[in-house]
Amino acid sequence: MRKSISIFMAFALVGMFVYSCQKESLTQVQEIPQKVIDQLTKMGFNPDGIELTDEGYRIERDIIITDEFLATAGNETRVPGTEQYSTTNLVSTGGSRNITIFAEKRFKGGMIPALDEAIARYNAENLEISFSRVSNARQADIVLKRFSKKEEGGGLLGSAGFPSASGDPYGEIKMWGELDSNPNISTEVLATIIAHEIGHCIGFRHTDYFDRSISCGGSAVDEEDGGVGANHIPGTPEGASDNSWMLSCLDFAYRPFNLDDITALNYLY
Repeated sequence: MRKSISIFMAFALVGMFVYSCQKESLTQVQEIPQKVIDQLTKMGFNPDGIELTDEGYRIERDIIITDEFLATAGNETRVPGTEQYSTTNLVSTGGSRNITIFAEKRFKGGMIPALDEAIARYNAENLEISFSRVSNARQADIVLKRFSKKEEGGGLLGSAGFPSASGDPYGEIKMWGELDSNPNISTEVLATIIAHEIGHCIGFRHTDYFDRSISCGGSAVDEEDGGVGANHIPGTPEGASDNSWMLSCLDFAYRPFNLDDITALNYLY
C-alpha cells in the first residue's frame, strides 16, 4: 500500500530514508534462500521485493507466506482473468463462528477504536462469521501487533496471511505503529486498513491482483495464482471493483464495503 501525496509527505520521506538505511544493513545478513525464491517463482509469485520477516516471507507488499505453507503448497501456476477472488483455503464456520481478535496493549491511540470500527463493519453484514475483541491474547484467533523496528517504514501499512488448510484464520496482523499515534489519520481510514488485513486472514486476495497499477500506479504487475488460489467470486464483476476495501493500495482512503464487496462477503460467508 502506498502513501498519498499529502500532509504525510514530509513524514513519509523521513520514514523512507530511515527504512532504506535499515534495509541496506539487513539484507547483508538476511539473504533469502535461493530455493525459496525458486519455489515462489514456480508458484507464480513475482519474488521481486520479497522480504524476510519473523513470520516468514513478505510478498505483494502485505502478504505473509510461511515456511509451513511452502512445505505443503504445490507448484502449479494458474494465470487467472480479471476477477474479484478468494483463496482456496477459507475459514470453516460450521454455520456460525466468532473470530476473536486481541490488540497488543502498547496500542494506546487510534488503533483500538479503529479495530472496533473494522469489527463493526463485518458484524453489520450478518455473516456466518462474526468478530469480537478480547483482552487476553490466549483467547484470540488473531493478534493485532506492531511491526518490529526493523520492519517499520517504507510505506508498508500492514500485513497478514491466508487461512490454514484446517480452516482457521491467519493468526496475526501487523500494523505500522505510527498509525496508532498520528492524529491526521481518521478512525474510518485506519479501520479500512485493518479491515483489509482481516480480509486476507479470512481468505480474500487483492481485488486488482491481475494489475496492481490500477490502485498502486506504476507499471502493471500480475500477482497471479501463487498456489493459494485465485477463485472468482460469483456475482462480482470481472474487473477491479471501484473503491473496494481489498484493492492492493488503499492510499489512505475511507473505503467501507461497497456493493460488490458485500456480495463477495455474503457468497463466501
